[in-house]
Amino acid sequence: MADLAAGLYEQIVTEGLARELSGHGDLAQRRTLTHVEAADVLTAHVAALTRRALRSMRGTDAERLAGQVELANRLAAVLGEVAQEDTVASSRELLLAVTRHRTPAGEPVFPRRPETPLAASALLVNGHGQPSVGHELKRELASADQVDLLCAFVRWYGVRILEDDLAEFVRRGGRLRVITTTYRGATERRALDRLAELGATVKISYETKTTRLHAKAWLFRRETGFSTAYVGSSNLSKSALIDGLEWNVRLSAMEQPHLLDTFAATFEEYWGDPAFESYDPTSGEDRARLDEALELESAGPRELPLAIASLDVRPFGYQSEVLADLAAERQVHDRWHNLVVMATGTGKTVVSALDYRGLREAGEVDSLLFVAHREEILTQSQATFRHVLRDGAFGELYVGGRRPEQWRHVFASIQSLHRLDLDPLGPDAFDMVIVDEFHHAEAATYVRLLDHLKPRVLLGLTATPERTDGQDVKRWFGGRIAVELRLWEAVERQLLAPFQYFGVHDGVDLSAVPWKRGQGYDLARLSNVFTGNDARVRLVLETLRRKIGDVGRMRALGFCVSVEHAEYMARRFSEAGIPALAVTSRTPRTEREEGLRKLRSREVNIVFAVDLFNEGVDIPSIDTVLLLRPTDSATVFLQQLGRGLRLDEGKACLTVLDFIGNQHRRFRFDRRYRALTGTSRTGVAREVEAGFPTLPPGCHIDLDREVARLVLNNIRQSLNLRWPDLTDELVSLPEQTTLAAFLDETGLELEDLYRRRPGWAALRRAAGRGRTPGPLDEKIGKALGRMLHIDDPDRLAFMRLLRGGESLRERRLLAMLDVALWGGTTPSSTAEERLAELLAHADRVSELLELSDLLAERRQRVTRPLPGDVPLHIHATYSKNEALAAFGVDKPAHMREGVKWVPEANADLFFVTIDKSESLFSPTTMYHDRAITPSLFQWESQSTLRRTNPTALRYQSGRSDIHLFIREHKREEGLGAPPYLYAGPMTYEDCEGDRPVRFRWRLEHPLPSDVFHFAKVTAG
Repeated sequence: MADLAAGLYEQIVTEGLARELSGHGDLAQRRTLTHVEAADVLTAHVAALTRRALRSMRGTDAERLAGQVELANRLAAVLGEVAQEDTVASSRELLLAVTRHRTPAGEPVFPRRPETPLAASALLVNGHGQPSVGHELKRELASADQVDLLCAFVRWYGVRILEDDLAEFVRRGGRLRVITTTYRGATERRALDRLAELGATVKISYETKTTRLHAKAWLFRRETGFSTAYVGSSNLSKSALIDGLEWNVRLSAMEQPHLLDTFAATFEEYWGDPAFESYDPTSGEDRARLDEALELESAGPRELPLAIASLDVRPFGYQSEVLADLAAERQVHDRWHNLVVMATGTGKTVVSALDYRGLREAGEVDSLLFVAHREEILTQSQATFRHVLRDGAFGELYVGGRRPEQWRHVFASIQSLHRLDLDPLGPDAFDMVIVDEFHHAEAATYVRLLDHLKPRVLLGLTATPERTDGQDVKRWFGGRIAVELRLWEAVERQLLAPFQYFGVHDGVDLSAVPWKRGQGYDLARLSNVFTGNDARVRLVLETLRRKIGDVGRMRALGFCVSVEHAEYMARRFSEAGIPALAVTSRTPRTEREEGLRKLRSREVNIVFAVDLFNEGVDIPSIDTVLLLRPTDSATVFLQQLGRGLRLDEGKACLTVLDFIGNQHRRFRFDRRYRALTGTSRTGVAREVEAGFPTLPPGCHIDLDREVARLVLNNIRQSLNLRWPDLTDELVSLPEQTTLAAFLDETGLELEDLYRRRPGWAALRRAAGRGRTPGPLDEKIGKALGRMLHIDDPDRLAFMRLLRGGESLRERRLLAMLDVALWGGTTPSSTAEERLAELLAHADRVSELLELSDLLAERRQRVTRPLPGDVPLHIHATYSKNEALAAFGVDKPAHMREGVKWVPEANADLFFVTIDKSESLFSPTTMYHDRAITPSLFQWESQSTLRRTNPTALRYQSGRSDIHLFIREHKREEGLGAPPYLYAGPMTYEDCEGDRPVRFRWRLEHPLPSDVFHFAKVTAG
């Protein structure tokens, strides 16, 4: 080493790289190095040589090859003496291919190569002097090991061009997968049949109302790593491959490996999506279905008949979330009467049918009454239930003169039931009652029925739970909305129209308008501010003309504060030449219906309403919404949007114009934009600052500069509530106010008390209501803020008992509480001794009990206990330290890696963060760990792991139990690291690559829909 060090010194000086000596004291004078210094300098020197060589590797292939040769030889010289014959000879030749194939005469057979080198990218436009896309695809097939094709349609003449090459590819063992659609009837069945005959596996999307798949792309996978892809405009057709004006980008894994990762990840997700269904040309049923779908599409837009009854109905992801929330209401909270709010067009009836099917299969219900107010709704609903239940004879209609005979499964109009003598129909005649459009439920006809029937399960369905007459349909459900649909997957799946939202500053100052706790603005005073404000009307008209253009073509709704405000706006618009009406509680029914008819026919361009809940204000063609009154209710805000999100022929999107002024300090913008983006309270500020970069396709949010400033200031203020303000809030409430009552009265959330704040007991002391704090009070208060994620029923029950553990499971529950409270560093005292220290702080103990009740109340998942002594619940959430303590790991806070082998439990624990970047989109890392399907997960090892490593062999052999913990982000502002969802055990499926190795695992329990939504590649 000394000789090497001296030699290095001389070479460094010779090479002019003396800066590598920095940080080594008087090295330049003493000319000697220690072993450590020599290693450091060696590392720095090799890195410098590499940087210089790489910078020089530009130009032609030959020049780059010469640079590589020089680099290899210089590195060999640095690392030790190398004989001349062992150096790399200068050469103009480059290894292009390796083959195992020979002719019968023993001559090697090399695959034909594309004109574009495998290591290079290119843009192909079927232009002069360029190879055609078809020519290049034929050459790509010659050396590929697996091919994935994604295209909107497949044509016979396109297949014919590649037929021989595809046949040869499959003959030598290649795997071909094809995803396509019935879009516009352009796909030809004979083309798909031929691909299948050649050996391809084919999947088809039969969705015809919307076209989700527009992509045209090929992925050529090669075990050598030289994979390539084509992404562009070319479907599998003659014009696309030969002579069309098509643009396609050729990508190389050598230059953009992360792009091919994205391709592969997305394709795998599509492949596992039930929306893409397998096609078998030997199946008469598959052929008939494809022919029918293509024929219907070719004939133009129309409704497809309900899908074949033999096909199982699977919910979309957002519908699965609704069903999961309903299950939690029943199984976790024992609430069997529930109201579901879902925007029109998102499949309320399908959800109710799936819910009934699940309850019936579980033995919870059998008899059913489905109530609606129109015959067409009932017939469609019965057809949906028959399809979901795969029973073509299910149910009887009670409408239009038809009367049930069995009275077991009845689809009845409210009018027919109103004429029925209910006495012979016992209160328990139906196990489950479903009422569609439940906002009608306060009408006398519904009240009579609901007062009489006492079903085990009551399910209300509506898009609009609030009513104009002030009556509250939620009274049938304990004042609660059980489930409120998040819109984003419905928009992403094009079941709802995309929106373009513009926040416009209107210059109105509302900061002095009186604010009532729990109610918001004083509506009378608010109405006075807006009614008669001609300057604001001029701004609205100017904005409308600028954003809409031809206002004579729009169909708009404007939401106002009061009747007076609505009538004023209608008058001013009409005077400005835009036909307008006000529809309010004062409008007679016949006039209201006539006004809405005029809106549909564009005789009127805008209807102003006090709110959106007037019966009949449900027009799919509405393409513009004006928000002319402030609301910080996410529910009301989404329902206002929902009135315009219905799909309609010729409607490209919904335009939303939101007129925003200076708000009262209690107004909460974060609720509105959380509803729009689906992000967290802390994340919404980042979304505003970044310009909302991650909205669903086709959606756009644009806040003008002043609105953006107001919104950001308001959100930051809500995230940084002043402690004195919270104290004043508590002082204004009665002495006996509990934590739950305080949150309810103020509209605050638990996080508001604990994000960088010392919690409830400290707030009570600040208000003069608490005990003198104990010595560990501050530490306990911070710890409680780290426990807001707890949703495991066993842990919550243990927190109420606060006792030492007798069984191993209880001792581990105590250990989990211990690491949550004290950090998991295991000081000299025992867990029991530290529990005694907690019990000495009586006010914190009381706070913990109140907190556990609130955490139990807001549980949103059905969880399953893990068998044995590990006290975890599948699909509950845990910090890393808590999860490790559950497996008996001592000193869990000392673990920094994302994997942990626990030999005592024969368990490997994987802690996975999906979004590994701190703030920005990171295309090079975001697809390494991800969900392929709800039950299939890809995980990438550390970069040094080989497949032959004992750890990797243990993973592959199934000798240990593999447990997955998953979260979306690394940090949650103000609350530290977010917890992981315990996804449960999983088993080895397969793996690929080396250093790192990519493993695929099969989960024993599918991921919850919302978790799968953030863990997968695509948004839709």
